[in-house]
Amino acid sequence: MDYRYLGRSGLKVSVLTMGTMTFGGSERIGHTDMAGAERQVDLCLDAGINLYDTANVYNAGISEEILGEVLAANGRRQKALIATKVRFKMGEGPNEIGLSRHHIIAQAEASLRRLRTDVIDLYQVHEWDGMTPVEETMEALDTLVRQGKVRYIGCSNYSGWHIMKALMAAERRQAERFVSQQIHYSLHSRDAEYELVPISQDQGLGILVWSPLAGGLLSGKYRRSGGPDVGRHVGGFREPPVYDWEKLYDLIDVLVGIAEARNVSGAQVALAWLLGRPGVTSAIIGGRNEAQFSDNIAAASLRLSEEERASLDAISRPPLLYPYWHQSFTAQDRLSAVDLDLIGPYAEEFRRG
Repeated sequence: MDYRYLGRSGLKVSVLTMGTMTFGGSERIGHTDMAGAERQVDLCLDAGINLYDTANVYNAGISEEILGEVLAANGRRQKALIATKVRFKMGEGPNEIGLSRHHIIAQAEASLRRLRTDVIDLYQVHEWDGMTPVEETMEALDTLVRQGKVRYIGCSNYSGWHIMKALMAAERRQAERFVSQQIHYSLHSRDAEYELVPISQDQGLGILVWSPLAGGLLSGKYRRSGGPDVGRHVGGFREPPVYDWEKLYDLIDVLVGIAEARNVSGAQVALAWLLGRPGVTSAIIGGRNEAQFSDNIAAASLRLSEEERASLDAISRPPLLYPYWHQSFTAQDRLSAVDLDLIGPYAEEFRRG
């Protein structure tokens, strides 16, 4: 297992993170009971995975409770870093939602109890809250760090301007700043490359990727000829949205072709591609059973050739949006390495056009 620094922090995390949304969940997303959670956590620990991601809202706190009980036994907590989140509705009262000082601090204390720990290693705001001043949010997170209840803070599902606004608010007050952002990013959904990946590289944020297999769509099991009988998308799960199924199937054809030539799964190829992308720190893997986890873990040691990467890049590349296509035409003499990570692959196409 490889380890990478989480942003500009001194914390090293494994290139794969264990996701726990299925702990105590439903059949639609996968239901993992206590015994199953113990087996899955042990499998991941044995593989060298040291980051375990949950959220207070996952199954109304049950995911945190199960993870906390599993890690509290047999010395597992000493080998594991815990990441959890706050933002979504956790009760019926008017203040049981959002990123106010009240909700953040109350929910951090509730998460600590459920997780059976004295400290949360990475506390992440789960979604933007446009109704709470960002200064209040960053101050509350800073308070938790200074109290020793949280070690590092991060964000999730923020836009580019949301991130910069939060970082500036922290800088003005000399408060703790985000060390990471957790985003959706995959061969199927490369939208993050427009703003979120460049911001992470420029501002020193680690990137944790949720649903790197697009909710299972990139597992290789979904084909034009049909798909599995069970799974998130069979149950009506809408993340990520699919706007062009034919384009997705074209991508899957290339993905499966590489997988079959390598005698590995499509999931492993998709994960290996992602782990080789600029700025990515760790991909969060999940599963309904140990077999799925074992398959995903093998991706940590899979190295794709330049030709394989090029074919995946080409079939999945999104259109270059404004202002980036304009920068490609007129600013190539003054582009940084971060700019070129996005714009560079399109330059030859534009020259030919």
